[in-house]
Amino acid sequence: MILSLAAAAAMSSGSGSSLNSSSPLDPFDSSTSWSLGEDPSNSSSEPVVRTLTPDLQPATTAVAIQEVSPWDIALCVTGTLISCENALVIAVLFYTPTLRAPMFILIGSLAVADLLAGLGLILNFVFTYLVDSSVEFVTLLSVGLLISAFSASVLNILAITVDRYLSLYNALTYHTERTVTFTYVMVIFIWVSCLTLGLLPALGWNCLKDESTCSICRPVTKNNAVALAVTFLLVFALMMQLYLQICKIAFRHAQQIAVQHQFVAISTTKGVSTLSAILCAFGACWLPFAMYSIVADSSYPVIYTYATVLPATCCSVINPIIYAFRNPDIQKSLWMACCGCVPSNLSLRPRTSSDV
Repeated sequence: MILSLAAAAAMSSGSGSSLNSSSPLDPFDSSTSWSLGEDPSNSSSEPVVRTLTPDLQPATTAVAIQEVSPWDIALCVTGTLISCENALVIAVLFYTPTLRAPMFILIGSLAVADLLAGLGLILNFVFTYLVDSSVEFVTLLSVGLLISAFSASVLNILAITVDRYLSLYNALTYHTERTVTFTYVMVIFIWVSCLTLGLLPALGWNCLKDESTCSICRPVTKNNAVALAVTFLLVFALMMQLYLQICKIAFRHAQQIAVQHQFVAISTTKGVSTLSAILCAFGACWLPFAMYSIVADSSYPVIYTYATVLPATCCSVINPIIYAFRNPDIQKSLWMACCGCVPSNLSLRPRTSSDV
């Protein structure tokens, strides 16, 4: 067999035709160069056995390695922190039977929304760098999860604000009107609405076929991003109005109780300061992203998008601290789970929805 190949090579050389590796008749791989090995000192008439040996020089393949953006790393780390915090809140609420009041149901719903938001940020990092992000299903799944989770987070914060307002406005009838069933119905309505928003890109409301219509968050279209941003601004305005009414009611209660005037005045001032901090933190996190979504599109530098998205995600880091870890009942459960005791300086006064 080897002699036949050598003879064929000699006949081809004698006829003046060159051996072209790219020819269809060439049975060898073009990525590997082959050499004919023989002993040049052998001048005898004996046929020389020529061996085909490959030059071990594999073809060089250019592998494109995507550079990891530090902004994406920051978002992934933020998502991990969000997931850990809210998983702890959900575990405490789930394993503590006494935390079943309407207020704790809303806090638990907020924790679930923020947990999904954190997982969505982690999955977005995985899809971007470890999975082929050009697949439409992957892109739509990632953006749908983020839209649903963050929308549910904002609406649950609004629901908690409404709950606090009603507990002050209808203080005498609050506990009879505000039943657990009604709270569950409201939570279900919030999640159905947010899941519907998350499905809109998958139902065709996306810019995958026309990149010129993309917003700063591909594949959400510019019009849909503006609609979501305007809705958020309306929610924020409603929250401001409710918190303003809460402050007015609190000051009115302080004036009506003249005997405890000093104590109530101090407590009311502290409550108003807390409300202001909550509202300012919420606005500082979300307003830059909402305003930028209205004025910008996909042609704007991506660094501006990252600079506004990162503070918005940080709101889900702050939410467990504001609405869960400050609650004495949840603090008591955490201390019991961690060390089996409750600190003496921890207030054991039952906390109502009107507390901030």
